[in-house]
Amino acid sequence: MPNIFADPATMVGFADQTVDTAAGSMQTMYRLNVGGSYIAAANDSGLSREWYADTPYVYGAAVGVTYQADDKVQVKYPSPEAEYAAPASLYLTSRTMGPNPKVNQNYNLTWVFEVDGNFTYVVRLHFCELLNTKVNQRAFDIYINNKTALADADVIGWTSEKDVPVYKDYATFMPDDTKILWIALHPSMSMKPEFYDAILNGLEVFKMSDSSGNLAGPNPDPSKMLLEAEILGVTQAFGIVAAICVVAYQSKKRRALGTSVSHSSGWLPVYGNSHTNTTSKSSGGKSSAAALLNPNITAMCRHFSFPEIKSATKNFDESLVIGVGGFGKVYRGVVDGDTKVAIKRSNPSSEQGVLEFQTEIEMLSKLRHKHLVSLIGCCEDDGEMILVYDYMAHGTLREHLYKSGKPPLSWRQRLEITIGAARGLHYLHTGAKYTIIHRDVKTTNILVDEKWVAKVSDFGLSKTGPTVKNQTHVSTMVKGSFGYLDPEYFRRQQLTEKSDVYSFGVVLFEVLCARPALNPGLPREQVSLADHALSCQRKGALQDIIDPLLKGKIAPDCLKKYSETAEKCLADHGADRPSMGDVLWNLEFALQMQDTFENGGKPEGADSASGSSTVSAADSMAASAAALELISEDMDEEDIANSVVFSQLVHPTGR
Repeated sequence: MPNIFADPATMVGFADQTVDTAAGSMQTMYRLNVGGSYIAAANDSGLSREWYADTPYVYGAAVGVTYQADDKVQVKYPSPEAEYAAPASLYLTSRTMGPNPKVNQNYNLTWVFEVDGNFTYVVRLHFCELLNTKVNQRAFDIYINNKTALADADVIGWTSEKDVPVYKDYATFMPDDTKILWIALHPSMSMKPEFYDAILNGLEVFKMSDSSGNLAGPNPDPSKMLLEAEILGVTQAFGIVAAICVVAYQSKKRRALGTSVSHSSGWLPVYGNSHTNTTSKSSGGKSSAAALLNPNITAMCRHFSFPEIKSATKNFDESLVIGVGGFGKVYRGVVDGDTKVAIKRSNPSSEQGVLEFQTEIEMLSKLRHKHLVSLIGCCEDDGEMILVYDYMAHGTLREHLYKSGKPPLSWRQRLEITIGAARGLHYLHTGAKYTIIHRDVKTTNILVDEKWVAKVSDFGLSKTGPTVKNQTHVSTMVKGSFGYLDPEYFRRQQLTEKSDVYSFGVVLFEVLCARPALNPGLPREQVSLADHALSCQRKGALQDIIDPLLKGKIAPDCLKKYSETAEKCLADHGADRPSMGDVLWNLEFALQMQDTFENGGKPEGADSASGSSTVSAADSMAASAAALELISEDMDEEDIANSVVFSQLVHPTGR
């Protein structure tokens, strides 16, 4: 293997110190194609590495702008050895901050990563200037954990010409109590470059072994280990034997079928296309028998036996029912002694069946995100189709809006929940190899955990988006929920990610007005919330229909931004609707306005001492709001809303 760690890494915070990267062992923690799509091992410089899209790790809604060079551009490696650092395709895509200098000076382009404490990490940043040709056209500062790793970085200054790749290595020690690694870029203020911007093409994070050669994370608390050993010693022994038997059985089963299941490492989201395969149909596709299920799909997650499920739900005790949906009833349950779960059991008479069951497993087994509900396992014994999820303590968003008897949500809570849901949908649309369209966005499919973190759920109707270049939609039969259904999709049977945007627009008005998407008991012109809210919005009478509990508690400019965002989501034509990234940015901006309103007109944290020229990653979004004020004199509101600076669009070629 070529030596790609020959040079020492600069220690962040100690410019005169370096770390010998060849002195011990290193574990790859993250390897990302910044601004680009997944790069398979077969396409990686002969070293068989996998590079993932960086979208899930970009902090906040200020994700900058992605760019992909023309296929005719040739990467000019400075030496034969340099070709092994990263494949050429990685250097042909990039993420930058955008074209507006005023905005760029007031936020950081930031990535965040979960790591183990008490280790030194090497961060390798890959750069390749694809557009600029002169020194000081684009100069920027690099921060790692809010410390300056390098000031006044200039890619052309390093390479002397464009299309020449280069990488820089930095080392940082993560204390035992620090589990989040921050990497941020900010335009250089001291150099006064021609463009106040920053660029990054690739990013790798490696964990270095400690002085004893250890790479393992921290050990569990010894006292807890002793307690568990006393209580569970014998049980664990049987559990290990049982686990070995199950693994051996599943492996033998897959070999007998001549199939295999590919599992990616647990530290990154799993990307890939959806290949749901239903071998046959029975009862019109309704719940029939587990024999119809593709074994590849059910092997993607933990398998629960039917007796385990019955035990977890006290034999499906009706008192444990926490919801009923198109698939069937959802029960609260307990597995593994004390783990609370939600268990969804298929109803044999349901219109949703084998296909939806497989789709749910396939999607959630491949996707991992803070704002997507986590699938724990499934059961297909005895003709059953059962899914086991993390338990969401606060239930559905809808339960907290009307007719549930639960305490109402404050406006700020509602904003934070819609922002979380928007983040989850934005990840579905841009974070995987191909677009994933949820197809059933509604308030009952937005769940809230014990910390009030929103999570998008129910992927049984989800569909992989266009997979062919220049294809704009997927032709498919109409599925979804009336009241939330995109009328363009209904008319043309052409599905796009903008169908999710329309549904989310209905959710936004539902959150604001605290009434169902459809209410047949109202006068005809008010039955559809989408139609009624749009009519009131255009007449300037939206205040008349908002939740009475919110009257006087919403900042006027926050309400204006929020309602305009919802209105744009409900545009008749998908092409006129914003992306989920645009929606996310606008909602976060509305939240900043609300914070300012609640703090008596001062931006949150305005009284805290600063004194540093570094824009911290945590202040990135507040700075974005301030940036809008800076440019408001030069741009009218429509220009701002449509500006590429505030767009979170991710070009299909850059996924």
